[in-house]
Amino acid sequence: MGRTSDARERLMSAMMELIWAGSYGATSVEGICDRAGVRKGSFYYFFESKTALAAAALEAGWEERRGELGKIFGEGVGPVERLRRWSGGLAAEQREMWERTGRVLGCPLHVLGAEISTQEEGLRRSIEKILGEYQGYVAAAILAAWGGGEERAMEAAARARRVFAYGEGLLTQARIANDPGLLDEMEEGVLAIALGVTAVAA
Repeated sequence: MGRTSDARERLMSAMMELIWAGSYGATSVEGICDRAGVRKGSFYYFFESKTALAAAALEAGWEERRGELGKIFGEGVGPVERLRRWSGGLAAEQREMWERTGRVLGCPLHVLGAEISTQEEGLRRSIEKILGEYQGYVAAAILAAWGGGEERAMEAAARARRVFAYGEGLLTQARIANDPGLLDEMEEGVLAIALGVTAVAA
């Protein structure tokens, strides 16, 4: 069964690694167990299906990411600097992954969401919920940069959606070209869309 203390966590980690680098459809229970070093019987002790594992892995990954975002977007940091740190961090993460694996992998949420959106409604809803919360951090930073004001909250949320559309498009281009250099413009593009300023001016 493997070490029961961390078998569940290793299964979730293996699941996300495999679907991020490959695809959800091509990832099998056997492959997940092999990557995690866990017996197949133990898989079904923790999860009833691959879908259930994916849902749990998404939630666990989001909990971890939420903690990171709390630091990046903390109130002790100016709103422009929050956006700068976040967008620069995205590019740095992809470059680190490229150096380690030889591939630009893009955003795991969007990669998985695009694949399963017409097949796995439960997973689609989970990803949609996470992305909505994620965009909330960016919207809050935009609103803070404008000096607050609830009357502008909807406008800030719309800007955040456009920022995500741009960021995901750039990540997808870098994934297709397998070129992390394409992400060097991430910070400037995010600031331009979010606040109408260039990275230099900010």
